[in-house]
Amino acid sequence: MGQFLEVLIGGLLSGVLYSLVALGFVLIFKASGVFNFAQGAMVLLAGLALVRSLDFLVTKGFPLWAAITIGIGFAAVIMAITAWLIERFVIGPLVNQDGLTLFMSTIGATFILEGAAQMIFGSDAYPLRLFPTDAWFLFENLFPGGILVNKLDVWGGLIAGILVAGLAIFFQRTKTGRALRAVADDHLAAQSVGIPISWIWFVVWFVAGLVALVAATVWGTKLGVQFSITFLALKALPVLIIGGFTSVPGAIVGGLIVGAGEKIAEVFLGPHIGGGIEYWFAYVLALAVLLVRPQGLFGERIIERI
Repeated sequence: MGQFLEVLIGGLLSGVLYSLVALGFVLIFKASGVFNFAQGAMVLLAGLALVRSLDFLVTKGFPLWAAITIGIGFAAVIMAITAWLIERFVIGPLVNQDGLTLFMSTIGATFILEGAAQMIFGSDAYPLRLFPTDAWFLFENLFPGGILVNKLDVWGGLIAGILVAGLAIFFQRTKTGRALRAVADDHLAAQSVGIPISWIWFVVWFVAGLVALVAATVWGTKLGVQFSITFLALKALPVLIIGGFTSVPGAIVGGLIVGAGEKIAEVFLGPHIGGGIEYWFAYVLALAVLLVRPQGLFGERIIERI
């Protein structure tokens, strides 16, 4: 029982880290109907901007707290510039184009961001230590040896909870959030009532950039800031399919299901059917959800009248 709880808790907390990346996809898709393949590259860019600025400031003698504050601010400015460039030169000229065209444009943006990030900030693997990486041993009185819980995963869960609450308030309670949803429903109708699409898209890409920055702080601490972070986009895809492309809470629930499912399958099924289950289990689970509920567990059901 203790082993099962340890695997389950570890899987749930790992799933929250997947959700941090998936949230960026949800934001873009919810507000513009665009599947942003460049979200993984945005995580890489934000992480490189943060870690390189931290290294520079620390070597110049800045206190650690000041270096972290300035570094996060610098990375946020980089993401704002990135959002403006994407809106101005990629998404803006393609207003009212079909979804496939917009999706292909984000693939192009992915390679541009990856190349620019590594050209400006370097292509090495950089360690980032913003959160503790040791572990707690809980319930030692109940289970022999206790239950191992990684502190970094707990920090990731707390951050994800705060993000979800903030984004829910943003979309439901603010004028800009309601405008974002209107633009997603119909670009032309939103324009006809005076909603400035260019500004709205800049805002949503900037917010997605900030989410990418938050994800970079956690994943950079876990893996180091390196090129492989861009592949988090592929790991977030089954999370989106399960939770729904338009649901912020769905991104969290989907991440929890994927994280817990793949860890439990790897530990308890792996010895019987072979290892490597955690690499493909999430996609099999996503396929099963697609067969039953194509819009995801929390996605909006689309009703078309003919």
